[in-house]
Amino acid sequence: MNEGPENSSNYEYFNDYSAIPTSTDYFFGDGVLCFMGDVRNFTMYFLPIAYSFICVFGLLGNILVVITFAFYKKAKSMTDVYLFNMAIADILFVLTLPFWAVNHATDSWKFSNIMCKLTTSIYAINFNCGMLLLTCISLDRYIAIVQATKCFRLRTRTLAYKKMICLMVWLFSIIISSSTFIINQKYTIQGREVCEAKYHVTSKAVKWKILTLSLQLLFGFFIPLMFMIFCYMFIVKTLVQANNSKRHKAIRVIIVVVLVFLVCQVPHNMVLLVVANNTGRQRSCSDEKLIAYTRSVTEVLAFLHCCLNPVLYAFIGQKFRNYFLKIMKDLWCVGRKYKSAGFSCSKIYSESYISRQTSETFENENASSFTM
Repeated sequence: MNEGPENSSNYEYFNDYSAIPTSTDYFFGDGVLCFMGDVRNFTMYFLPIAYSFICVFGLLGNILVVITFAFYKKAKSMTDVYLFNMAIADILFVLTLPFWAVNHATDSWKFSNIMCKLTTSIYAINFNCGMLLLTCISLDRYIAIVQATKCFRLRTRTLAYKKMICLMVWLFSIIISSSTFIINQKYTIQGREVCEAKYHVTSKAVKWKILTLSLQLLFGFFIPLMFMIFCYMFIVKTLVQANNSKRHKAIRVIIVVVLVFLVCQVPHNMVLLVVANNTGRQRSCSDEKLIAYTRSVTEVLAFLHCCLNPVLYAFIGQKFRNYFLKIMKDLWCVGRKYKSAGFSCSKIYSESYISRQTSETFENENASSFTM
């Protein structure tokens, strides 16, 4: 862009070189001001409500998954281990949303600089970790169903190293998200306190922004998508050929899982592609506003996936629904003050529950809490 009137270069710098498209006013090269007040008014009401909804229901569903694995069900497969870690990642992720809700509601970052860095880092780490764990689940289901006879020893060894595998996933998520802690900070722009990326070397800012968006697109969408399509395509093929009365239900679950992933993630990542393509280029004010509106809506849709993960990967299965009912019964006992130390109140329920569980075949148990 060409430099506009006095001080306009500051606005151009902020808009072009911030990692996230903002609703901050800025000047074009010809000195025309692009006023983003209407975008700010929209996000001031829409995003706090949406983030609050996602936070409440995301916490509820994922905490139930954590409670189930912690007190009721031992993780017997790698998919169960991945589900447990994904629930933790989703919980940590949605816990950052209240900070962003306050930020949009007040149109200013009200917290400290260190909270800015920690919140953006936790936000990025756990979002990437959740997407990578979805990839791991797809791969584990592929090995368990398609390569069941060939890879039994491999799956046994993999389960033995479950802690190391999950640790590697978390460490990799931290590595690819580490730039957020470095470049994001609290600073003042146009009289507003913001918590966003700020590049001190403007000559490299565009490259850093494109690199950040590329990593987000690669590990937060394209890699999970490729693994899901590849793995579930062969899983469906194997189930169709298998003589199993539950295969049709399993196939429906797979289709739902893939469709929900596509509906939630494709719109937001297409917007990110447009943002990456437009970085450093001349844009019209109307286009910039359209991108800002679209990104706000599609981002909420992408975050909604955290609420749907427990439903898709856990509670849609019969066994997990039984555990859910058991948790509700124990909580009811607590409320009625019938429960003493431990989980004694559920003993009556447990007797009939355990008898049902023991009648399940080993094959069904090996399929984990996922419906397949």
